[in-house]
Amino acid sequence: MIGDEARPDPPWRRTARAAGLVDATGVVRTTIFAEMSALAAQHGAINLGQGFPDDDAPPIVLDTAIAAIRAGINQYPPGRGFADLRQAIAEHQQRFYGLTVDPGSEVLVTAGATEAVAASLLAFAGPGDEVITLEPFYDAYAAVIGLSGARHVTIPLSEPGFQPSAAAIDAAFSHRTRVIVLNSPHNPTGSMLDTEHVERIVALAAKHDAVIVSDEVYEHLVYDGRQHVPTASLPGAAERTLTVSSAAKTFSVTGWKIGWVTGPAALIDAVIAVKQWLTYVNGAPFQGAVAEGLRLPDSFFDELRGTMQRRRDLLAAGLTRAGFTIEPTAGSYFIVADGAALGLGDAATSARQLAVTPGVVAIPLSSFGHPGGPVSATALRFAFCKTDEAIAEAVTRLQSLRR
Repeated sequence: MIGDEARPDPPWRRTARAAGLVDATGVVRTTIFAEMSALAAQHGAINLGQGFPDDDAPPIVLDTAIAAIRAGINQYPPGRGFADLRQAIAEHQQRFYGLTVDPGSEVLVTAGATEAVAASLLAFAGPGDEVITLEPFYDAYAAVIGLSGARHVTIPLSEPGFQPSAAAIDAAFSHRTRVIVLNSPHNPTGSMLDTEHVERIVALAAKHDAVIVSDEVYEHLVYDGRQHVPTASLPGAAERTLTVSSAAKTFSVTGWKIGWVTGPAALIDAVIAVKQWLTYVNGAPFQGAVAEGLRLPDSFFDELRGTMQRRRDLLAAGLTRAGFTIEPTAGSYFIVADGAALGLGDAATSARQLAVTPGVVAIPLSSFGHPGGPVSATALRFAFCKTDEAIAEAVTRLQSLRR
């Protein structure tokens, strides 16, 4: 854009800097995810970096989408999303969590969970405000906060099991706090926030009249008999909470970009006011298919959970045998592993080396935090949403590091 270089901090550069994508000379570089995927393709490495599954969606979900395309459902859907999908989302919240949601005024279909979070942040935060997230954090949070002009404040997950301390939660809030973004099950650590911490955050949000954006995309990927507890179900939370989820992780359709946000009608209206100028609407032929998915029997969700837990255990055991120190994964697609005992140092350097030899791609955990922040500089994030065969081969390759 003409004149950008003369301006002290144009919006695009502010956003890139917030996402950690500007180098010392001011040049915007690619994300670590794009870089590592390119290395995987170049060297024939097994890609355990990006969190996209190898499995396909249930046949009924795929067939419904194909039928919709052939039936001509290929034009703009309603601004809030098709009524049937909004009804299915409301049914899902009641079925699994006992939450009553009005599909007419309290549900909005979005272009994936990322747009839901982005539109929510842009609706409620701006210059002079503060937005709180956990740290490590999903990288898009920082970028959108940068775009909004708000200040990004974080709560470090530094306690055992990647939990926050009470002191860190209290210290993050101020009179400028406008939004708190929660993410549990958590990307990238695989932890689930203890209820006592969420309750403390809810109380502080009420004290400061702040909006809670609760990113719950991994809600059905929780293990070892644990139960996901939506933030909106806690006392005092519903009136100020926007709950975000998506079809991507539950139905293995990351490329469809069908997400949603639920919450009080007044908050949803504010999000729509922003969303309509982003994608306007999205994914017409996929919306009915996602509605079918949300109505699948409990056996589907149980089987999904069981499959992913088995793959988690397969990768965890292999990483341990290879000499990595791992953190327990309570939910999500991810395991955090440290290779210090193998002589691996800086995680960004190690990730690039491992992509070449022995040919396994991971993402440095430091990519999910601010430079010089509290996130471990030596830990790597591995994804286990892959086939058993891919995980087994990755484990075999990684075990060669000990030879």
